[in-house]
Amino acid sequence: MADGFSGGCQCGAVRYRGARLLDDAHVCHCRMCQKAVGNMFVGLVGVALANFTWTRGEPAAFYSSAKVARGFCRNCGTPLFYRDDGGDSISVTIGSLDEPAKVPLVFESGIEGRLAQIDQIDHVENRGALEDDVPDWAAEVKSGNRQHPDHDTDDWRTDQG
Repeated sequence: MADGFSGGCQCGAVRYRGARLLDDAHVCHCRMCQKAVGNMFVGLVGVALANFTWTRGEPAAFYSSAKVARGFCRNCGTPLFYRDDGGDSISVTIGSLDEPAKVPLVFESGIEGRLAQIDQIDHVENRGALEDDVPDWAAEVKSGNRQHPDHDTDDWRTDQG
């Protein structure tokens, strides 16, 4: 990813910006990470705290262990970060970046918690885009979209879809 990035939560109440991502983009399969994001794994990438700032709002945090804080939007619940107290970096969730597809993964960790379903993904039925699979439902969801766009805006409440 080129220098300079931004991201935030689903509703737009919390936004962040940074100068440069670290080269540690990864997925973690450990059970603590699974529970933190309510999914089979979490994608994280680090950024030095000196190159990172919250530009709108402040995330809430939950200490999942004695020294690890996991941040999220208190309005919509989007998981936003992992931070080890005393460290000089913060790891943001790759999915909360405005351009997550630009972040190549470097490694995976927490393999002891890796779920067997991960290996099934290439073998399950591919139903294509939502618009093709369930067109009426997809159109209804899209017309009532309240998700914040993947870019910075002046007012998160009025700039929703």
